[in-house]
Amino acid sequence: MLEPGNNALLPDIPSKRYFTIGEVSELCDVKPHVLRYWEQEFNQLKPVKRRGNRRYYQRQDVLMIRQIRGLLYEQGYTIGGARLKLGEQKQQEVVQSASHAARIPVQTMVVDDVDMVPVLIHNMLVDLEQIVEILAL
Repeated sequence: MLEPGNNALLPDIPSKRYFTIGEVSELCDVKPHVLRYWEQEFNQLKPVKRRGNRRYYQRQDVLMIRQIRGLLYEQGYTIGGARLKLGEQKQQEVVQSASHAARIPVQTMVVDDVDMVPVLIHNMLVDLEQIVEILAL
């Protein structure tokens, strides 16, 4: 087990789409039962569940777990404190994103390529879901 303060010594994350709980455990130096517990405590952690309720984590989940690990093990936050800190960071990201979008002239948001419309709609839905999560805090 790595000592607190050594989050930088964790192995690089391979370029895979999905990771099993065992792989994530090794990549983040956190035991699987702790990962399952954190899923209950942090609503940002939502691994994909497939056959037989098996968990498959994506890259953003691994990054989030490393961030949680850093807050808890290195910076000494409690679970509640880490949850609040992550919520504050999420709010700041949304505010920055919204202020950036407000500076984009409307003309540049017109889509010339019809194939990009589904991508833009998906991105808007993701942004709206993030706003809903923040408002639910």
